Amino acid sequence: MNPIVINAFKAGCLFVFSAALARLAGLLPPGVLPYSTWIAFGLLVIHLIELPLFFKYVRLYRGPLAVSVLLTLLFGLLHWKPLAETQARRSA
Repeated sequence: MNPIVINAFKAGCLFVFSAALARLAGLLPPGVLPYSTWIAFGLLVIHLIELPLFFKYVRLYRGPLAVSVLLTLLFGLLHWKPLAETQARRSA
């Protein structure tokens, strides 16, 4: 997958989570991004489900496992999919 597209999706994830945190902290006026917390919650649940299913790829991260888990919770398949593709290229 194109790295520019991956980075754009990662930026989108960060925007959603940042908007949800700003909304929960009361930093956004009423009516601005009203569903941001629900969208962020949905993304977090999906990424939590992904974590045990694709843990074998999450472990392939070269840094600490805790960082890889955090990146998976934030970005989901945008984090572990490139790790899986790298492993597939190495084993082929």
